[in-house]
Amino acid sequence: MKVNKSDLTSTRRAALLGGLAATGLALSPISAQAETTPNVVATTGMIADAARQIGGDLINVRALMGPGVDPHGYRQTRSDIVAMTRADLVLWHGLYLEAQMERFFEDLGRKRTVIAVAEAIPKDQLLSHADYDGRYDPHVWMDPSQWRGVVSEVERALNIMAPQHANIFAANASTYIARLDALSAYASQTLAQVAPDQRVLLTAHDAFGYFGRAYGFEVIGIQGISTQSEAGLNRISNLVDTLVDRKIRAAFVETSVSDRNIRALIEGAHAQGHNVAIGGSLYSDAMGPDGTYEGTYLGMIDHNVTTIAKALGADIDPRGMAGKLKGEG
Repeated sequence: MKVNKSDLTSTRRAALLGGLAATGLALSPISAQAETTPNVVATTGMIADAARQIGGDLINVRALMGPGVDPHGYRQTRSDIVAMTRADLVLWHGLYLEAQMERFFEDLGRKRTVIAVAEAIPKDQLLSHADYDGRYDPHVWMDPSQWRGVVSEVERALNIMAPQHANIFAANASTYIARLDALSAYASQTLAQVAPDQRVLLTAHDAFGYFGRAYGFEVIGIQGISTQSEAGLNRISNLVDTLVDRKIRAAFVETSVSDRNIRALIEGAHAQGHNVAIGGSLYSDAMGPDGTYEGTYLGMIDHNVTTIAKALGADIDPRGMAGKLKGEG
């Protein structure tokens, strides 16, 4: 969904203020600082990171969903609503990731510039969504080559908001996309070192479909594409049999999803005489802690690639792409 920003008439502004007042919220006057430095609100950390990389110190960026937060079940808080109604630009993912917030964004889009950045990716590049007819797998950030399209859409959105900085945004986006390309190359080279019969990625929910398509991995999620789906006892039992029959050596937990199903699988396999290790903790729907390398998109994917490859038997530098480059420097 894309809605162009327009000035509120006095009537529409009065209606908006009245509606917000009914919920105890109201728009405050925009300060001179806010006018000189536009405010951008992004739903996920991945989108916020792209906006920061492109906008630099020309914009203020706030991410609604921090480390460990599951976007599939997230609901906006009162402070989120205030931040978005005051923002110059609101960026959300789309593709049904924030399904419970879609109606809110439709309403907000009549008053603010609101753009679903992942909707810009051509549909023929998306994976179909088995759980919902006509929907697609939203986890496009798992493949840096797909994330390029989102980064370009974030650049376009910033140009709408602040066209006077278009040249700077373009230069920053070009630099950032080059880093994404380097990350893609590192991932391809690293994951190619996993033996073909070990390229099975078992995780808490089905968030790694684009990863699997890009790097030739079979992906098995205990839950479906949305963490709101439930994994029944039959599903757990069948996956235990899969682990044992195929001698799968590792399963992975996720930082934004409970590990109880993974541990149930491991215990079930152990009861049948097959030991499965926890291969590590992966960042699926949220990045790492703020202020860390894993708290950036590049660091998030670097961590995942290195963790998966190492756990599945590849003889690689455990420092990952960033550590390797530092060592070579």
